[in-house]
Amino acid sequence: MQAILGVIFHFFGGFASGSFYIPYKKVKGWAWESYWIVGGIFSWLIVPPLAAYLTIPNFSDIIASTSGNILLLTYFFGVLWGIGGLTYGLGVRYLGVSLGSSIILGLSMVIGSILPSIYFDIFPQEGKDTFTMFLHTDWGRMVMLGLLVCIVGIMICGKAGVMKEKEINSDVTDPHGMEVKTEFKFGLGLFVGIVSGVLSACFNFGLEAGKPMADAANQIWKAANPSETGNFLFQNNVTYVVVLWGGLTTNFIWCMILNARNKTFGDYTKKSTPLLKNYIFSALAGTTWFLQFFFYGMGESKMGNGASSWILHMAFIILIANIWGLVLKEWKGVSRKTLTTVIVGIVTIIVSVLIVGYGNSIR
Repeated sequence: MQAILGVIFHFFGGFASGSFYIPYKKVKGWAWESYWIVGGIFSWLIVPPLAAYLTIPNFSDIIASTSGNILLLTYFFGVLWGIGGLTYGLGVRYLGVSLGSSIILGLSMVIGSILPSIYFDIFPQEGKDTFTMFLHTDWGRMVMLGLLVCIVGIMICGKAGVMKEKEINSDVTDPHGMEVKTEFKFGLGLFVGIVSGVLSACFNFGLEAGKPMADAANQIWKAANPSETGNFLFQNNVTYVVVLWGGLTTNFIWCMILNARNKTFGDYTKKSTPLLKNYIFSALAGTTWFLQFFFYGMGESKMGNGASSWILHMAFIILIANIWGLVLKEWKGVSRKTLTTVIVGIVTIIVSVLIVGYGNSIR
């Protein structure tokens, strides 16, 4: 039952991540950097501490009492994760949207799930899943099988994307909604894609680095609820506050640079635009974005396995994004073969989710 709840929570998180950009489509007359940072203020600065305040009593005391080294490392991984998100656009520029997205998200999934377990093999910590466990237990091998199946599904979706780009001559956009001029350079694109995939996985590293804060929240909850079993549903909310400070730093600096270069500082007060609506839709998008990790923390508390949680989180993001592509008719006009290929990819990812969920249910 715990594993099933974990999968459901991760689905909600993946749905939020795969859907958050839709409100941005309603923003009128603003440059990308303007509405992105307004939404980001909610994503990374306002909503995370609000969520922590509503779910963890005295969460600020936990942060204040945490070692400076832990805080710095958690923040640092947040900064690297932010850079990974910003280099995503370069990856799709040189590889194309589908191939670039498949490589970056696939790398982020693999690296974010595997490297922490290898680290805990080298530096064992109580309660941490190691790579050895994945290799020598039935549940671990099942989770690894699910990861491999998901990678296959990503590759199939990527193949469908390449087929689509050959069939349709149309403008493409990156996950931030910015138009991307594709200049296919496989070598350079692969390098940038690897950098982006590695750095994007740093969010999971940040959660691992900040685990003492989540553990402290869990202990406080258990002390207040001695009859409850399992882990505190919202234990990661305090860790998000620090990780997302890092993401805010990276994105704020970059957006301010773009505002200056493109002379778009006036967007925030431009009377010729529907200002109130722009702020509301940007805030809605930013809040929806944060919900992915709100539900991620809930899912991880039920799964009890960081690697499985990261795999499911990334799988659901890819799954929902591809489903939205079908719903919004982004595949309109492609051949039946191409449409069939993307549907096969989506079904394969769904199968991988079921495998990972089953693996956790038998541990």
